[in-house]
Amino acid sequence: MCADEAAGSTGPINRTLYGRRKGKKLRSYQAGLVSGTLPQLSIDCSQTIQLASLFPDPCDEFRMEIGFGGAEHLVHEAEGHREVGYIGCEPFINGVAKLLTQVDDKRFKNIRLHHGDARDVLLRLPDSSLSRVDVLYPDPWPKWRQRKRRFLSEQNISEIARVLKPGSCFRFATDIDDYAGWVLTRILKMNIWTWQEAQHGARAWQQSWNDWPSTRYEAKAFREGRPPVYLTFIRN
Repeated sequence: MCADEAAGSTGPINRTLYGRRKGKKLRSYQAGLVSGTLPQLSIDCSQTIQLASLFPDPCDEFRMEIGFGGAEHLVHEAEGHREVGYIGCEPFINGVAKLLTQVDDKRFKNIRLHHGDARDVLLRLPDSSLSRVDVLYPDPWPKWRQRKRRFLSEQNISEIARVLKPGSCFRFATDIDDYAGWVLTRILKMNIWTWQEAQHGARAWQQSWNDWPSTRYEAKAFREGRPPVYLTFIRN
């Protein structure tokens, strides 16, 4: 695990990672990918990450998805943009196994993984090195006493801002109104972001992004009567 204070970081970050790490037992094929393929795709967080050296082919830009879950969105993106290098971070091993299955099946060369806390990667990325960061349907930790567990704290949002190039974007999706308000409050008071949907009229934030694939989390939200929101913030 990376040190709490890395070169270029804005400072120490709470290192406690909450949530499940493992679900039901992996199938033998998935377990084989975890033991054989994952080490080949894993990012070394013991030193500053040189993005260009992570991928076998040259990349036009680099993007990061924090907590990719079942990997539907990350796979969709990587397949549609083979010229982009993607970093996927996910502590839940079953989600990692699902992505590895897709990597093996589709022969992706533009995906690299971190099975663990995304902050390990954020702290080791150079300033202004990414063109986009996505946090999609993170665990909302809805109870008041649990809110300190939410990934999108002021510290972590500041780290995301640091690693994004000016003019690049941070995208956030949730079906929990309180979490949307939580993020908006912290983003807008920083004065380094422009909220894109606010410039396109009422309810623009309820429209999913172009070329957005349906995910299991979005389907569950609609099924349970919670309309999702999609927020885009441009780094000034």
